[in-house]
Amino acid sequence: MDLDVFVTAHRAEWDRLEELLRRRRRLTGAEADELVTLYQRTTTHLSLLQTSAPDPVLTGRLTSLVARARSTVTGARKASWRDVARFFTASFPAAVYRLRRWWIPTALLSIAAGALIAWWVATHPEVQAAIGAPEDLRAMTRPGGEYETYYSSHPAASFAAQVWTNNAQAVALCLVLGAFLALPVFWVLFQNMLNLGIGLGLMSAAGRLDTFLGLLIPHGVLELTAVFVAAGIGLRLGWTVVDPGPRTRRTALAEEGRTALGVAIGLAAVLFVAGTLEGFVTPSGLPTWARISIGVAAEVAFLVYVYVLGGRAVRTGETGDVDESDRAALLPTAA
Repeated sequence: MDLDVFVTAHRAEWDRLEELLRRRRRLTGAEADELVTLYQRTTTHLSLLQTSAPDPVLTGRLTSLVARARSTVTGARKASWRDVARFFTASFPAAVYRLRRWWIPTALLSIAAGALIAWWVATHPEVQAAIGAPEDLRAMTRPGGEYETYYSSHPAASFAAQVWTNNAQAVALCLVLGAFLALPVFWVLFQNMLNLGIGLGLMSAAGRLDTFLGLLIPHGVLELTAVFVAAGIGLRLGWTVVDPGPRTRRTALAEEGRTALGVAIGLAAVLFVAGTLEGFVTPSGLPTWARISIGVAAEVAFLVYVYVLGGRAVRTGETGDVDESDRAALLPTAA
């Protein structure tokens, strides 16, 4: 493509489109039709320019023109409470349900790995010695030790906020780093299961596994589920890089990336609930059976929410992606 010839041939159309976009008065019917036509042509010009003769300055101008024209043609759309309700009743649960074949195996394998680490620590004194000195381990596992006082060492509200922030970071890492062939996701999972396995193993070796589970289950089941969902979807995003299926890799990554972003927002709400349980229920004076019942009820409620609302939404065609009207326009669209 001869760039100078291309610019000379189409500059008048771009200038005319710019002029129409700057009009402060309402466009006439003929002008509105002309704007749509010029928008479509400029979109095609931008596509040709990007593939044949990329020029940063000209590409920037046309990209801005196309974006402004699209906003004018389609109209600005404002988010509403209806969008929020739709997200939590359809989009988010549908995305989690649709990708269950990724996060459920992730959860099962991670739990198995954590259990194996716990068994290894609990049954091998030399491993315990490598973790810490005997007096340090006793300080952690004894009644009133560090494992028990950890949940009540800070005011409940600030502790819940700190827990929510830490867990949200782990979830975000799983979702964002999934695009890097999912390799960092395995590291995040390993770190979580290693810490959990060591705690279970040490408390089991001290004969206080029941106490540890009584402190872990009220919040940990829902918390770990959120991490497993994020990790599974992060792995799916990484696999999309390898095998995008019938879609182009760019389109597949865009669709799965938007879904992952929506899941991250939804999981932030789930982790808020888990952090609240960890800050207020786990260290409370409630009987162990009551605290465990609250944690199990929260987990069951989440799974019912995903399988009932999410399954229903998926059967109606919901994927967890944003509305088609909110997606970027596909190129080219010729007139």
